[in-house]
Amino acid sequence: MSANLQRTPLAGTGGDFSSPVVSYPSYVGGQDVPGDRWVYVLDSGALMDDVFGSLTLKRKLERGEMIPDVLPASVVGRVARADRDTVQKSLEAASDAAARWARFPLEVRLDEMGALLHRSIADHAADIVDVLVQEGHPLALARWQVSGMLHGVSPETISFYRSQMVQEYPHGSRRLLVRRCADGVVCLNPPHNAPLSSAMLGATSLMAGNALVVRAPRSAPLGVMFAMREVVRPVLDKLGAPPGTLNVVCGEPAPMLAAWLKSPLVNDVLYFGDSDRGLDFQNRCVQAGKKPILELAGNDAVVVWKDADLELAAEALTESFFGSGQLCMVPNQVLVHPAVADELLHALVRHIGHIRPGLAREEDVLLSPVLRNEKFFDCLADAKGKGAEVVCGGHAMQADETRDAAGMFLEPTVVLVHGLDQAREVQAVRHETFFPLLPVIVPDPAPDAVLLEQFTAFVNSNAYGLRNSVWAQDPDVVAHFVEEIRQGGLLKVNDSHLGFLPFLPSHGGTGLTGGVFGEANYPILRTSHLQGVSIANGIRPRAAVFGT
Repeated sequence: MSANLQRTPLAGTGGDFSSPVVSYPSYVGGQDVPGDRWVYVLDSGALMDDVFGSLTLKRKLERGEMIPDVLPASVVGRVARADRDTVQKSLEAASDAAARWARFPLEVRLDEMGALLHRSIADHAADIVDVLVQEGHPLALARWQVSGMLHGVSPETISFYRSQMVQEYPHGSRRLLVRRCADGVVCLNPPHNAPLSSAMLGATSLMAGNALVVRAPRSAPLGVMFAMREVVRPVLDKLGAPPGTLNVVCGEPAPMLAAWLKSPLVNDVLYFGDSDRGLDFQNRCVQAGKKPILELAGNDAVVVWKDADLELAAEALTESFFGSGQLCMVPNQVLVHPAVADELLHALVRHIGHIRPGLAREEDVLLSPVLRNEKFFDCLADAKGKGAEVVCGGHAMQADETRDAAGMFLEPTVVLVHGLDQAREVQAVRHETFFPLLPVIVPDPAPDAVLLEQFTAFVNSNAYGLRNSVWAQDPDVVAHFVEEIRQGGLLKVNDSHLGFLPFLPSHGGTGLTGGVFGEANYPILRTSHLQGVSIANGIRPRAAVFGT
């Protein structure tokens, strides 16, 4: 942990804890709310060294079965578990604050907050990276997440938000406004694989004038608490936001989501999760009168045309294996022109040789442990059983890359799928895999005009719709794909699939990715609603109605 991140002694558990760790109570209505039960956070390196021992220690601490005089160095923090009363108070505090915060001028909520939040993220970048690494994110990917946070509140992106939040048009003696108004109380349920960065994404809903309640997940609560309390809260305090504008509580998802749905105080729920549960939750939200904003699974497609820069395309495709594929926005399937398929595969295998496992804190590590790998091997067997060929990988391994069935890592694996007609019968093509397995689909040879239509139809028929990307040089081919690929929240051409950019969304999509209301996800826009306003002076109502 970097020197900038303060560690405070534990207190209030009945034991004499002399080992300092980061300790966060619930944060409700601008106040710390202590709890009598805690979630303990262990360093990811300790988990790799001894998974069973570390998880046993965590379980005993959380159950109160052991209260040591000194905590092991592997324990880096703890977060209070919110009880039912604390959860209810967080909703009440948000409801009390929402209307008052929404009255703050847009210049304050958006322009000033955006600039202050950008500066706060930059100032805390080293600490954010440190917390992410402790949670198990490889160092390079922790830095990538920080870059996304900065782009999300960059001056360019804030200027785009400004253009969308209010527009004014003179019309005779009238002023006509089209503006977005805050929905009210927004509740945020981040995912277990990237809770900190997802919470920071959701925090931009504050700029619309909403009040926010964030659930810090029990699987990784420390990063969410740190980001909300040390990065976002000081910005709100500096702006004079009312207490309750931001609230952060840790707890189990099911009872907290149920409380949010039941409460008449909640307007929107920003939900991250898998598609099956997410779509079910969408229906529950609608029945309860809440707006569901879903961030679910991705199954991103990459198209590689015959004139693509194959070296750059292969380099971009290795992003599929970053974090061992446990990121929703990595490439999940590749559709390659048959004329260059062999050359692309050779280049891809060569680039994969630089993707290595190891401790999260090591500079060049990009693979993360996969604690349960049986689904990987089931999916691989399914692909092979349906005619796919294993190009590389296919085994578990240790951190030193030695193949070992008991290893915590999986080799980056590429399978070759022949033909489009049956490709979607392969599980790894049909659904998000969430591990390092990349299917490369090679259609049967056909005229380019036919292949263009086949490629476009295949991408658009994907049930998911987060990101898609295309590698091609011919301007007419590029124009065809840009015009015809309308499925998904983001389309990138000849670019990193994962890289963040100003103006453009980092999340959001269609189909099984975003549900029936899915689209590119700018939380400031998704958690607000359009309203038209006419301000007249000296207008005769009858004349306005009948034109006389």
